[in-house]
Amino acid sequence: MKICRMKIKTLSERLKMLRMEKQMTQKELAKIANVSQNAITRWENGKSLPNTLAIIRISKFFHISIDYLLGFKE
Repeated sequence: MKICRMKIKTLSERLKMLRMEKQMTQKELAKIANVSQNAITRWENGKSLPNTLAIIRISKFFHISIDYLLGFKE
């Protein structure tokens, strides 16, 4: 369970950092990921994780690897 929590924290921190660097709102990111703004809020707060398709969309938009987004690479 510790590993899962660590990865959720890493994903939430990175997602929020990436969004803020682009000066985007949660609503704008939600449109890109094709999810609700509430989903983005839950991801950024570490309450849930995005599905595979949303992870792919986010990674492509920010030009980052999925491994980076999920915290497997720096």
